[in-house]
Amino acid sequence: MEHDRIPEIALDWHRKGRGAALATVVETWGSAPRQAGSQLAISGAGEIMGSVSGGCVEGAVVVEAQEALTDGKPRVLTFGVTDETAFSVGLACGGTIRVLVEPIGTAGGLPVEMLETLVERRAKRQPVAYGILPEAWTRRIIERDDPAVQGRFRADRSGLEDDGEFVAIFNPPLRMMVVGAVHIAQALVPMARLAGYDPVLIDPREAFGSSERFPGETIVHDWPDEALQAQGLDARTAVVTLTHDSKLDDPAIIAALASNVFYLGCLGSTRTHAKRLDRLREAGVNKAALARIHAPVGLDIGARTPAEIAVSVLAQVTQALRKG
Repeated sequence: MEHDRIPEIALDWHRKGRGAALATVVETWGSAPRQAGSQLAISGAGEIMGSVSGGCVEGAVVVEAQEALTDGKPRVLTFGVTDETAFSVGLACGGTIRVLVEPIGTAGGLPVEMLETLVERRAKRQPVAYGILPEAWTRRIIERDDPAVQGRFRADRSGLEDDGEFVAIFNPPLRMMVVGAVHIAQALVPMARLAGYDPVLIDPREAFGSSERFPGETIVHDWPDEALQAQGLDARTAVVTLTHDSKLDDPAIIAALASNVFYLGCLGSTRTHAKRLDRLREAGVNKAALARIHAPVGLDIGARTPAEIAVSVLAQVTQALRKG
């Protein structure tokens, strides 16, 4: 899925000489299908990736982006949809959005060096933000430790500041580490990818974690704790253990609890989890750390099949990310 790689795609188009512009939602009112910070990349040939409106104004944005590539000037566009015409463009009711359009590499557009910085930081999983004052067209790179925007980083929320500066948050891409190449994982891994996660499947049992069972997925056959440490765990990472085997799950759980992952969920019944807690206490894990574990894994929706369980897990992960 490419929907979380908009800056990378725009930079690639620019480097290949195809021309590129970035359109970013700056502000919304009423019924708006995309939140502030949502982006659309447009090439000089009219190719697009991403979305700023769910389809209702993309055509007009593409036209404006190509004009921006011609004249080299950025612009802010305002689109309003009345209640009477909202249904025809896919909205439940009327709304208004403002969209910033920036040609890349032009005299008045987004400097290539700034876009390269954003892409490099994302590749290194380092949070970074981009600030722009549309009236003056001044731009800056904002670091994660800037106290004025720390709340935006935590909430993953782009938007306008009181002084009119628009701050676009570029947190590292979300990741999901799935320990155990079982039937639930066969449903969960592709679902996670569709939801915008970069999933990694970990299972030292090569017969389970095979490319035949998980075509096209990233599979690691190292021992789970070693694999998690090698992958790196951070606040944009979720960990789900599914093996039902304490020799595999417990080391992974201990490794996850030693990090600041935003979610840790473990498969198993209430009885199984009680035994798991006893083992972890004996291993020296404290009460506060144990309280971070979501078990039995997933929201209680009465799930039975592997796919239904995967749905419940992804829903709980989403809940932890957005409301935790």
